Amino acid sequence: MSFSDFSKVESLKSLNEFLADKSYVEGTSATQADVTVYKGFQKEYPQFARWFNHIASFTEEFEDLPAGKVPAAAAAAEEDDDEVDLFGSDDDEVDEEAEKLKQQRLADYAARKAAKGPKPAAKTLVTLDVKPWDDETDLDQLLANVKSIEREGLVWGAHQFIPVGFGIKKLQISLVVEDEKVSLDELQSTVEEDEDHVQSTDIAAMSKL
Repeated sequence: MSFSDFSKVESLKSLNEFLADKSYVEGTSATQADVTVYKGFQKEYPQFARWFNHIASFTEEFEDLPAGKVPAAAAAAEEDDDEVDLFGSDDDEVDEEAEKLKQQRLADYAARKAAKGPKPAAKTLVTLDVKPWDDETDLDQLLANVKSIEREGLVWGAHQFIPVGFGIKKLQISLVVEDEKVSLDELQSTVEEDEDHVQSTDIAAMSKL
């Protein structure tokens, strides 16, 4: 049996059986025979071809896709040799075994989803420089004022005072923020509201956790 002269693909099942031990329609590399069958398949089943190629683009996300109703005909183990009916019709009787298989797959998916649990929140580790006005600024008070700022998703970390010249030291403090809950721009603005102690702030470093 050869598909090289076919102007259309006669059925999905026959094509599947024909390619069971082949990578190409003819020979050991792609030829115009493959192009003919490919185009014939798309012409005969344009909607299925469009759907199949689109869903294939989600391959890496298959395990995370939400549950949905699987058409009975698509879940059935066998297809009619002369007709491809992936979605059935309103008059089709639901095959009991196919329905059981569908429900089992949905249950398995739900179990895998529950086992994974929610995805961890995206977080960022930040090193913040806080510059005082001069060498007479009370750095301990400056630190206390900074760490008194509380936000959901904000955790203050270690700190140190670093000399910057002329007897002035800046506060360098680490912090971790949840990206969806804390805006770094707003946090800097809040720190700079302490006008008695803070001249300016800068993000010295940041990295995703």
